Amino acid sequence: MTKFGLRTGCALLALSIAAQSPAWAQTAPATPPAATPPAATPPADAVPADTVPEASAPDAAAPDAGGGDIIVTGSARQQRRFDVSYAVNSLSNADIQKLAPINFADLLGKLPGFAVENTGGEVQNIIRLRGLPSDGGLVTFQQDGLPLFHENDGNFFRGDSINRFDLMTQRVEVVRGGPAPVYASYAAAIVNNITVSGTDTTRGKAQVTLGDTGLYRLDAYQAGPIDESTYYAIGGFLRRHDGYRDNGFPNDRGGQVRANIKHDFSNGSLRVSGNYLNDHNVFYLPIPTADPRNPSKSLNQYIDFFSGTMNSPALRNANIRFREADGTTRNVDADLGNGRHTQFGNVGVQYDADYDGWKVAAKGGVSVGKLHFNALYSTSNPSDANAYAASNLGAARTAFGAGVTRLGYAIAGTNGAEVYDPNAASGLVVPAQFRDVVSKYYSTQGDLSVTRSIATGFGTHDLRVGVYGSLYGETNEVAYQDYLLEVKGKPRTLDLIAYNAAGQAVGSITDNGVLRYTTTLNRGNTDAKMYALYANDTWELTKGLTLDGGVRHERYSFNGYAFATTSANLGDPTTLADNAVRAFTGQIINSKLSPSITNWTGGINYDVTQHLGAYARASHLETPPSTQVTYQINPTIITSKANQYEVGLKAAFGRSYLYLIGFYTRYNPLNASFVALDPVTGRNDQSVPFVGKAEIKGIEIDGNLALPHGFAVTGALTISDPQYKSLVNANGASAGDVEGNQIVREPKIYGNIRPSVDFDVAGNSVQLYGRYEYTGKRYVDFFNNTALPSYQTVGAGLTLTHDTWQMQVVGDNLFNAKGLTEGNTRTDQLSGQGTADAIYGRPIFGRNVRLVVSKSW
Repeated sequence: MTKFGLRTGCALLALSIAAQSPAWAQTAPATPPAATPPAATPPADAVPADTVPEASAPDAAAPDAGGGDIIVTGSARQQRRFDVSYAVNSLSNADIQKLAPINFADLLGKLPGFAVENTGGEVQNIIRLRGLPSDGGLVTFQQDGLPLFHENDGNFFRGDSINRFDLMTQRVEVVRGGPAPVYASYAAAIVNNITVSGTDTTRGKAQVTLGDTGLYRLDAYQAGPIDESTYYAIGGFLRRHDGYRDNGFPNDRGGQVRANIKHDFSNGSLRVSGNYLNDHNVFYLPIPTADPRNPSKSLNQYIDFFSGTMNSPALRNANIRFREADGTTRNVDADLGNGRHTQFGNVGVQYDADYDGWKVAAKGGVSVGKLHFNALYSTSNPSDANAYAASNLGAARTAFGAGVTRLGYAIAGTNGAEVYDPNAASGLVVPAQFRDVVSKYYSTQGDLSVTRSIATGFGTHDLRVGVYGSLYGETNEVAYQDYLLEVKGKPRTLDLIAYNAAGQAVGSITDNGVLRYTTTLNRGNTDAKMYALYANDTWELTKGLTLDGGVRHERYSFNGYAFATTSANLGDPTTLADNAVRAFTGQIINSKLSPSITNWTGGINYDVTQHLGAYARASHLETPPSTQVTYQINPTIITSKANQYEVGLKAAFGRSYLYLIGFYTRYNPLNASFVALDPVTGRNDQSVPFVGKAEIKGIEIDGNLALPHGFAVTGALTISDPQYKSLVNANGASAGDVEGNQIVREPKIYGNIRPSVDFDVAGNSVQLYGRYEYTGKRYVDFFNNTALPSYQTVGAGLTLTHDTWQMQVVGDNLFNAKGLTEGNTRTDQLSGQGTADAIYGRPIFGRNVRLVVSKSW
């Protein structure tokens, strides 16, 4: 990652703002004008984060009610939700608080079309749109219309890692399909976080959240005027959380602050913003849930389904060992309690102005971050402890002599003094992989667009033309090594020791719990630059009839390198753990890539009346490879392409609405390649190429029914059929073996229903609401051998508002329903887990309750 890239990006940002310098000469009026803000930018943000305007998001009890929300994402102009020709939702801060999501994936999972796995912790969860086979790489996160990092998938971080909602989030707009490929890169969907700005009224809010999982969180914000035309807003959160699972150490700790200053001119505004995030988040990985020797036997007594985890205090002082190119042995101290430590900062500028009908919007941002990530990943399934020891006896005799008569277990670090008898416990042992990842990254991005409304004899055109560019890059330093563990919550690490006939220890398969020192070792760097030209026209032929079309062309230049590695023996004759350690050779492999892509979209919308309408849209999405391929060795490099089609029927009557959307997506080619674990060597850096096609057909239902006496029912349902087509790999797997199979980890049916009632008690406003959620059956492997069974959960909440005080109690999974997500992706994607239903996976969280108390002013 070069400093040149960062400096150049800052220079480009400065130039883009300087190009608009005449605006500084404008005289600011005493009161900002009431003119409509420039197209495709958020409104004046005149709404407190804790209130909902009638024109923006009606009653918080009915999110997105009636289609009256003003949408700015994915359109050449501001439009009502009901009038656009694509699927979109807008959630105010009050809506988000009522939904009470535990993380961003959980929030998106309440909307139609998003199948999520929110079980990994606060960040880095799985977000999939309409059956598309990507774990999040097709969902673009933005803040105020611009990404904080250009690519959706950074090096072990995604958009939900650096975009966090708090009281500075005014609303979140979510575009599914439609024009997303024209308004953002890598985008089948856009999640746009629109932040609070100050107004003439000083306002603020403080909020405390307490949870029975050891959650302590403080949110606050304040916004208001500095002078008659300049405004400020500042806020953020601090949080400590012991966690949904018992790691033996805190789960999350850290916080975020966001601030901005906005100055109004006679014809527009200039806004400068800043973010800083410093947060630790533990990552939950799959756990074994049943005995592989007898899958009907639960392991719950050893590792609790709801609170158990393989994370352990035994790995607070891990020692990662590998060889440098100069022959020296490198020892890296690592702490599992560090989790995903994100340090991230962003400075942004947003300028909007109207020059006699020419609406100019310029946005820019500079982001700098560092990620230090420690996690314990699942690898092979648990093994019978006696059989596992027997399978290593031959290797022990080869290394330590024919006098080895048996292998025995001991608690790691006791030199064999504390014997471990697996038969007195689960009878199983399991390997796992400790990962230590360090990545520094930067991203500068800028967008300049001009929008003009043109009246003709055949209706009105809102034409937007723009250019977007980004300079970005990241470093990569990765070391994985394998440990041997007991099967138990917060497991201890184990040594497997070789004994002679006299009972003397003569060597060890492991070394202080390490089964194999560094098995995967990568070091590299990548820098990238890209630009995009785009245009979109919204043509209103007559009142209620609109045509919409756009195109986006992108060109990229990637330049990176990777350090080559080989296998080395570190030379300790007393253990096998260091016999095949990865070592740098000194060779540097340079890589360059220059992909280009073209996306397009076209749609038609016809509103029969102000209450009934329909639309149809087609889009073409191309996703170039990630720049990370330039610091990987022998990656599978393909530009995936998808054609998306959707037809929607819509109805809105007051606070009631219904959107019924049919969609069809065809991926060709589809890059379904993945990195697989070699269970013999422990290596986890070699791509298994799978290339083919995919087809997804489905229906989305999004609705709210407002009933008398404050009752309402809101819901979202997605029914789809995600299938692989013609999927093959270089090793000769037949396309017929997976033809028509359900795409890995994609349910066919998922959704939720949320009844609520609003009423008054002694002058206090009360909201009572429930939530039922369903996720259908999925499969862990291409061949659909092992299923993740369907599951359903129930939640409920109560909100009491007294003047400027508010209290909320909310609970999730109240009946402790069991559900598994993910599977064991390091080993089961090819052939499953050897069982009809998964016995290794990441469970959903058990019952948990939170209390939220806030004061507004």
